[in-house]
Amino acid sequence: MNTKPLLPLSGLAYGALLILASEFFLVCAGMVIKHLNGVVSTEQTVFFRNAFALLLLLPWLWRNGVQAVKTDCLHLHFLRSLLGVTAMSCMFYAWGHLPLAQSALLKQTMPLFVPIVAFFWMGERLSWRNFVAIGLGFAGVLLVLNPFQEAAVFNLAVVVGLLGAVMGGSTKVNIRRMRSSDEPTMRVVFYFALFASVLSVIPAVLAWLPLTGETLLWLFLLGVLATLAQWALTAAYGHAPAGQLGAFTYASVIFAAVLGWWLWDESLSLLAMAGIGTIIAAGLLVMLGQPRLPVENGT
Repeated sequence: MNTKPLLPLSGLAYGALLILASEFFLVCAGMVIKHLNGVVSTEQTVFFRNAFALLLLLPWLWRNGVQAVKTDCLHLHFLRSLLGVTAMSCMFYAWGHLPLAQSALLKQTMPLFVPIVAFFWMGERLSWRNFVAIGLGFAGVLLVLNPFQEAAVFNLAVVVGLLGAVMGGSTKVNIRRMRSSDEPTMRVVFYFALFASVLSVIPAVLAWLPLTGETLLWLFLLGVLATLAQWALTAAYGHAPAGQLGAFTYASVIFAAVLGWWLWDESLSLLAMAGIGTIIAAGLLVMLGQPRLPVENGT
């Protein structure tokens, strides 16, 4: 189904607004995760996020029937879900244990790992832009973490967040393989919600904590926010190429910094802000090296 703009904006402008909305919903989801930290386990949060997303997709399945989910790429869907659940678990842990802006920043290192994963998995060549961007990206991470400061301690949440970015980059490469097989976007989204729910149920049971009605409402809100973020992201790429919209995804760092300061009195040092700028520059350099694809309608 085509997503037509309600305002007389260009494709790029409307796509940018949708990206900004997606990143805002994503940061709001991170705020819910941070709010629930210690109340429910990370494993429960991952399960309910996917289970509620699957529930929200059932009307689509009802309208389109089982024909809409017939596929020859079931193994790729399962692999994508396995990688995605691992990435989601890592990122949810980071959202719960780090300042909002730092968690959003770790998520934004994902584009730096995509060329590396694609090199080893699909044999894609690394350009000079990739090498420079990767070096810049890790320099930016060092500036943010500042391991040379006095009383610097090992932070497991940062390592877990970076691992989540690596796994997230792997899912992007996997999606690229599926899209080359003409898998529709909604089918990819549906199978991820289905397999991710199945894969996350046993860890959730093993790490189960008692739930109240209020907690369930927060978890449902998390599912709604995550689904809205995914929908807005998908709709955005129906209006402009990914290479033109990628820069707007870094708005999540700004949203997270402002909301983290407002709600939790979180702050960033000048060195951390310099690191954020360096990582954004590295991500933009990666995007400039990507081939520009035609706009896809009918998402």
